[in-house]
Amino acid sequence: MAAGKELRTKIKSVENTKKITKAMEMISVSKMRKAQERMRAARPYATKIRNIATNLGKANPEYVHNFMKINDGKSVGLIVVTTDKGLCGGLNTNLLRQVTGKLRETLAAGKTTKAVAIGNKGLGFLNRVGASVVSHVTHLGDRPHLDKLVGPVKVLLDAYVAGEVSSVHLCYNKFVSTMKQEPVIEQLLPLSSEKMANDAKASGGEPGWDYIYEPDAQSVIDNLLLRYIEALVYQALAENMASEHAARMVAMKAATDNAGNVIAELKLVYNKTRQAAITKELSEIVSGAAAISG
Repeated sequence: MAAGKELRTKIKSVENTKKITKAMEMISVSKMRKAQERMRAARPYATKIRNIATNLGKANPEYVHNFMKINDGKSVGLIVVTTDKGLCGGLNTNLLRQVTGKLRETLAAGKTTKAVAIGNKGLGFLNRVGASVVSHVTHLGDRPHLDKLVGPVKVLLDAYVAGEVSSVHLCYNKFVSTMKQEPVIEQLLPLSSEKMANDAKASGGEPGWDYIYEPDAQSVIDNLLLRYIEALVYQALAENMASEHAARMVAMKAATDNAGNVIAELKLVYNKTRQAAITKELSEIVSGAAAISG
């Protein structure tokens, strides 16, 4: 019964794996709900700052912020938002496949890439492909704080203001539903007044507001547009975290179901092997008894 013992060991091993994947599924369900709440809580702030930034830009056409100027830099900036951990299906793979396409497109245009990695998986990928990582932040935890994002992102924003970078793109997974997460690459800089107006219109913003500036319009616009960029990056991180836990929940449920199927198949093989061994022993006993009586 050496084969039977080996099968019992395999069954026990798969059962232990099934317990782990089931526990991870339940943890992801809990974390996904909290991540969705944070994502939804961040949306009103992002919506309101879009509306204000759009109307403020229209109210002062004589002043053009550096973020709205077009540069002829020799590099393209990428902010790549990924997860710190794996076991979340093809979430990171689908996003990094699009990032790879963007890197090839940039290289074909004769430009280099400067990247900011948010998340351990994106940092490892960018290092493997040889991209220039100017800053990074990892292990933000389940409750990310904007303070930890400002420093790494500001490195790329300063490079854009200095004219070293021609454009900045934000790469992340957009949460559509529990079963669907969409990889997105959005242009962050230069800010387009048309795009800001479209975003504000989609968010229900009303044009034509008037403001009283203190201390002056330039200082207000400078600070507001910086907060606008920070809000977009934080919203992208919140969307990506909700996508991560949803994808991990689905992946762990699939792993648990597959483990159950493997256990059923192994038990069937084990029972057949055991029955064959019993039948063989009975046949030997009957044959021996017949030989003795004969």
